Amino acid sequence: MASLVNTIYSTRLSSSANTFNPLRCQRLSVKPSCISFSRRGLVVRAAETDTDQVGGKAPDKAPTATGSSINQILGIKGAKQETDKWKIRVQLMKPVTWPPLVWGIVCGAAASGNFHWTLEDVAKSIVCMLMSGPCLTGYTQTINDWYDREIDAINEPYRPIPSGAISEGEVITQIWVLLLGGLGLAGLLDVWAGHDFPVIFYLALGGSLLSYIYSAPPLKLKQNGWIGNFALGASYISLPWWAGQALFGTLTPDIIVLTLLYSTAGLGIAIVNDFKSIEGDRKLGLQSLPVAFGAETAKWICVGAIDITQISVAGYLLGAGKPYYALALLGLIVPQVFFQFKYFLKDPVKYDVKYQASAQPFLILGEILLEIGEILERERESKKSRVPV
Repeated sequence: MASLVNTIYSTRLSSSANTFNPLRCQRLSVKPSCISFSRRGLVVRAAETDTDQVGGKAPDKAPTATGSSINQILGIKGAKQETDKWKIRVQLMKPVTWPPLVWGIVCGAAASGNFHWTLEDVAKSIVCMLMSGPCLTGYTQTINDWYDREIDAINEPYRPIPSGAISEGEVITQIWVLLLGGLGLAGLLDVWAGHDFPVIFYLALGGSLLSYIYSAPPLKLKQNGWIGNFALGASYISLPWWAGQALFGTLTPDIIVLTLLYSTAGLGIAIVNDFKSIEGDRKLGLQSLPVAFGAETAKWICVGAIDITQISVAGYLLGAGKPYYALALLGLIVPQVFFQFKYFLKDPVKYDVKYQASAQPFLILGEILLEIGEILERERESKKSRVPV
């Protein structure tokens, strides 16, 4: 499951960074691995892009020894340089990106109508959250950093992998442990739920495959800004909701439609993270939307995807005979637009964290609204079925 909230930041090298780095050159030799992680040479030429068309630039400051330990653990900007291998491993897993997945599980479980506050149901939910968050999202983030190591050597040379803070073998071991751990928990949940068909295992397997082809050649979906970002949005919004709902009940067509619509909003949120990598993406020929369209156009595509998606969901709710839910959702869009103008549209690199911290809670509240609507609809149908004819 690929990362929606995932925010890692690029830097402008200080004068002390003028030492030789074999990864920084006009022609970069990339060493992608197949699923067995055997290394093979692959040369990628930089796309010819007019630098005037790209407005992004790296932030001025790399992490220092006096950076924040909390930021380091969360895997975000302003992190302290760390030598403890376990802290570095957690940093690669980027815990800051886990909450949307955990919340998706909560929404799906509640929308199933079959979750009860019993010890067993709570335990099932916690195991499902561990599968989606630390294991499979941690796998996604680690494998993404592994395949982005050449780009990070340009944009963020202080990050754990390009800086050499963690070895190649240690990274590969972490990828396999997290992947197998997540798939193992998925299989356990299917047995625990008594499923005849292992739906949660296949959701986890599909999400893991999506994460792999998102980051790894030859497909490397992230090379295409549209496909890659939609895949990222779907894996952060739809998949965890489906897993939570399948754990306690069955998926319904309307939930599948609504969560896929919300995944388009996830596409917009994923674009937020592309602005920090403009320099490296351009040099490696990756067609992220800020590179393909320029930063000015891309930021409007970003906010348009987020806002138009939610307006479309409101229209769907209105057509489904739920006008009050539709109006409430429209009301939640207003503060998001405010923060888009206040932060993101001013400078998508400088204010990306502030924007996401300010606006995304209202997007999540929209998901809660859908969850409440689904629960009430199920209760209404249940009461109708109990009414004597």
